[in-house]
Amino acid sequence: MPKLQAFEFWRKTLNEARYVVAPMVDQSELAWRLLSRRHGAQLCYTPMLHAQVFVRDANYRRENLYSEVCEEDRPLIAQFCANDPEVFLQAALLAQDYCDAIDLNLGCPQMIAKRGTQISELVVEGTLLLAHQKLSVPITCKIRVFEEIEKTVGYAQMLEKAGCQLLTVHGRTKDQKGAMTGIASWEHIKAVRKAVNIPVFANGNIHHLSDVERCIQETGVQGVMSAEGNLHNPALFEGRSPPVWEMAEEYLEVVKQYPPCSLSYVRAHLFKLWHHTLQIHQDLREELAKVKTLQALADVSKQLELRCQEEMANRKDVEDKEGNLPLPHWICQPYIRPAPKQLTTNGSAQGSELRKMVCQKRSLEDLDGAAEVLSKNKQKKKSRNPHKNFCTQQKPKYLKCEQCGNPKGNKCVFNLCRGCCKKKAFKEVADCPSQYSDYNTRYILIFISAQSRTWSRA
Repeated sequence: MPKLQAFEFWRKTLNEARYVVAPMVDQSELAWRLLSRRHGAQLCYTPMLHAQVFVRDANYRRENLYSEVCEEDRPLIAQFCANDPEVFLQAALLAQDYCDAIDLNLGCPQMIAKRGTQISELVVEGTLLLAHQKLSVPITCKIRVFEEIEKTVGYAQMLEKAGCQLLTVHGRTKDQKGAMTGIASWEHIKAVRKAVNIPVFANGNIHHLSDVERCIQETGVQGVMSAEGNLHNPALFEGRSPPVWEMAEEYLEVVKQYPPCSLSYVRAHLFKLWHHTLQIHQDLREELAKVKTLQALADVSKQLELRCQEEMANRKDVEDKEGNLPLPHWICQPYIRPAPKQLTTNGSAQGSELRKMVCQKRSLEDLDGAAEVLSKNKQKKKSRNPHKNFCTQQKPKYLKCEQCGNPKGNKCVFNLCRGCCKKKAFKEVADCPSQYSDYNTRYILIFISAQSRTWSRA
């Protein structure tokens, strides 16, 4: 059967999908994809996979794709990050029988992608040409926009010529992340859609079903992809905002039905679903972070449900710490990041300075390690270990092993670490009073002598 391309691929293989769940690192796993499909999603992507690790590690392939094969989970696109055309092709060949298309991520700001996709335009073009020729399934791409619309359009046209059969455009630049996320530009997406002759999906600013319809109308795209919106409300594509516990309970049931699922994935999803409620019930937030079993996670979720239902029964108006939520905190709804202040869209000096300020790591102001100015993560570590010292200036300086660079033994006469000292003592039949006494040497000599006698008799 010939490989379908462009709009024919979108119509016949993807069934004209309009509602798409984005590829999300450690978040768009099988259980979450199935939950999303039950509530309106028509197409899903795997989590972003690292091509080099996928080729090298059979366990990685099994855990992230092979063991997740499910008839309900189609159509499915497997996404990779890669910086080597040959490695990407090898990974895609290993994955093509388990999905309906292979996607190359060219615009994710996450660290895993930065380690795997820092490649030039010329290499991107060569990668797509090679994959388009060798693969039995179509090749697709996901990009972020450049600040200039013309540059974004030119890049999209290059991808189309190289063999890309479907293009997803995230309407933010690579610098728009975290506190600098801001608003996605649908103007860029609209310009790309007009300039290419392949299906285009839009990504960005999708919080409700009404946003999906408005985006399709304003940009002319074939479909709309949601990431954050979907994580906070899996029923987004149904146009519903159900109680959080309804989605949480259904998700946990799917996890039990389709094991195994990493506990860290489940915990992360529950944190997203219960985000607004956890701002109020901080004690259960701590509990959700500490528990170590699936049943314990389900129990914490049940406690949150009971507290919310108690508030509803008592008609108690709890002031949420997020401020002015449009719906009660126990209803699935998006998390809207506050817009960066004083940041201008034309990249002015003020915007650049703010970007630098936001991106700088938090400086540690307490030389004595006072907990009140430590980050939350460091405060948790200090609560577990009160003697832990975060001040680099006060941390003890260790002398290094002369061979490997690890901390050396305090009393080692050879100035080596324990491992290197052991090797030296065995190789040279030498003694180190602090780590390997002459008892070890005598034992070695006795062993060698016994072996010599055995060999001489033979």
